[in-house]
Amino acid sequence: MTQPAKWQRAIHAPNAEYLKAASARQTQLTKPAGSLGKLEQTAIDLAAQQAREKPAVDKIHIAVFAADHGVCAEGISAFPQAVTGQMIANFVQGGAAISVMAKHLGAHLDVINMGTATPPPIDAGVIDEHIAAGTKNFMHEPAMTEAECVAALNAGDRAAERALQQQADLFIGGEMGIGNTTSASAIACALLNERGIALAGPGTGLTSEGVAHKANVIDQALARHGNQHAPLTVLASLGGFEIAALTGAIIGCAARGIPVLVDGFIVSVATLVATSLRPEVGDWLHFAHHSEEPGHTRVLQALNARPLLNLGMRLGEGSGAAVAVPLLRSACALHNNMATFADAGVSDAS
Repeated sequence: MTQPAKWQRAIHAPNAEYLKAASARQTQLTKPAGSLGKLEQTAIDLAAQQAREKPAVDKIHIAVFAADHGVCAEGISAFPQAVTGQMIANFVQGGAAISVMAKHLGAHLDVINMGTATPPPIDAGVIDEHIAAGTKNFMHEPAMTEAECVAALNAGDRAAERALQQQADLFIGGEMGIGNTTSASAIACALLNERGIALAGPGTGLTSEGVAHKANVIDQALARHGNQHAPLTVLASLGGFEIAALTGAIIGCAARGIPVLVDGFIVSVATLVATSLRPEVGDWLHFAHHSEEPGHTRVLQALNARPLLNLGMRLGEGSGAAVAVPLLRSACALHNNMATFADAGVSDAS
């Protein structure tokens, strides 16, 4: 019998003994308790997730999934769909923000084509997971068939497996797809029982009139979709190939014991799907930044997430997560290398 994909298999909790030991160490370091804020809990969580006395984020695996969206036919983006394929080439050639950050961090970068309306101008360096030339127009019909949705989830799971094979300390998922803020907003609206106007934002640069139109398209899609809240049904009906792949990658990393650093709005919506399917995924997540995309606030609330940064970013690609990596590295360095009160001969609070 064929084994199910990892995203369908058991997810274990982070190591309780290392969690306890790391928490105890934080109380012994030469500082007032809690004085390093979120850096302290970040280090504790990484120690438990990695089952290490000294957590590290030296080896980083970044996977950027790209795909197009049929709902672009409704005029919901300021950019043409050809940009998605063109940006795939830009990722590979090193010109995109995430490409620059991957090089800066010494991270491995995979660029994965899930299905674009216009083929990218290059093949070399692109992982081909092509399902179709973009999803269908979800305002009128489901974006994906069930089989296409599962194929995208499995592609994400394979990305998580590559991260495991490379012994990654941390996984970052990114995305590229003209129209994908509309898709992500529609998914979040369906899962959180919101109207389009509550989550629709400017995306690639829409005017206020454009945002209102986008919200109306989402509301029509939600009416077509109906009162169905099962996460995979919502994902197939309103999602994109890259969002489904991110969902599979996030669950797949949790199932393999790899911590995930969550990027902005699109990846957070994929994370919302992932945690709706598998609540235990939440134990493996770190949240990088609060996106300028308006709907991100509502999604972060639903995820009970407190991101590390708020820099007004809304680029996507995994760029906000990449920018936050030095904070995780700082958290590890402080946890691993600070002296304890006993080591330094300093009196503690007692």
